[in-house]
Amino acid sequence: MNYQVDEKGYYGRFGGAYIPEILHKCVEDLQNNYLKVLESDSFRMEYHGLLRDYVGRPSPLYFAERLSGKYGCRIYLKREDLNHTGAHKINNTIGQILVARKMGKTRVIAETGAGQHGVATATVCALMNMPCVVYMGKTDVERQQPNVEKMRMLGATVVPVLSGNMTLKDATNEAIRDWCSHPSDTFYIIGSTVGPHPYPDMVARLQSVISAEIKRQLEEREGRDYPDYLMACVGGGSNAAGTIYHYLNDGRVKIVLAEAGGEGLLSGRSAATIHLGKEGVLHGARTLVMQDEDGQIEEPYSISAGLDYPGIGPMHANLSETKRAVILPVNDDEAMSAVFELTKLEGIIPALESAHVLGALPKLDFDSRDVVVLTVSGRGDKDMETYLRFMADSNLKNE
Repeated sequence: MNYQVDEKGYYGRFGGAYIPEILHKCVEDLQNNYLKVLESDSFRMEYHGLLRDYVGRPSPLYFAERLSGKYGCRIYLKREDLNHTGAHKINNTIGQILVARKMGKTRVIAETGAGQHGVATATVCALMNMPCVVYMGKTDVERQQPNVEKMRMLGATVVPVLSGNMTLKDATNEAIRDWCSHPSDTFYIIGSTVGPHPYPDMVARLQSVISAEIKRQLEEREGRDYPDYLMACVGGGSNAAGTIYHYLNDGRVKIVLAEAGGEGLLSGRSAATIHLGKEGVLHGARTLVMQDEDGQIEEPYSISAGLDYPGIGPMHANLSETKRAVILPVNDDEAMSAVFELTKLEGIIPALESAHVLGALPKLDFDSRDVVVLTVSGRGDKDMETYLRFMADSNLKNE
């Protein structure tokens, strides 16, 4: 099977562009131009030059010897946490702002949950001298304060969103409202493989630099350009899409994605959309959505602000339905345990989002010859308050 997007913007039956009439011209213009821009020599030269000289790519593929010893296989960590701004998000924002500039847009908006996409968007807007507005749920503003201050320092206007449970879904709603009010001059830099076509495909293509590097780096390290297992966390799905992009149609590679189980699948406090969601339309795409019997969006929950989303990218919905990928829910406690395991074994403090895929390692049965590549999508600076609070609570329980 071909697991890439088709010419109409669908992955199987998921995807498409379900948009209000006022945005039709914006989205149609993007559909008609994004591939022309991305495949042009001028774009490629500028994009890859910035990835090299500004972002610091290629990111290392690090052999985690002690982690490998614990799980009885050969584990490599794709270190997206070492990028400028501390996560994979910058790969996408640099590409999208170049597209925006080519299309004559003069203003940028974005949504953010954990704040990493907001920081990456504010960063490239500062670089390109463009005004930037970032929508962020008030709940996330409070739990990701360091990233909020970074965005403001970079010149962005951060708008706290007070609707819903004041997290990523609500920030996305407000960004779309802004886009509807300013369709002619505004470019919406979406942070993940969600939204109307062509956003899921465009973001996946821009993040595919991750899997392109993995292929080259594995050839150097292992004498073959594919792993036995590819692993990534998945919320909206951009780091996962980038990790697996060049391996989607390679049946030798097992794809394992970890989503946020929250306090448990049956607890009523979870963000495991693929396990709990039903087919529906969210933010412009047909996908799996957490919803009640009346089709009303159910509020997701995760300890991780970046995975706290009631939908999933249409690529990942299709990978789950076709069983091309194994999707594992990882709950809050499992993710927190994985944070401290990686810190103690390898001296790497991961972001809470990345901790979820690390928390999936104990759920798999590896062979000693297996080569595993796991993407560490971001670093843990932004989550230190959560980690310190967890350590304090653990110490109290042990006293």
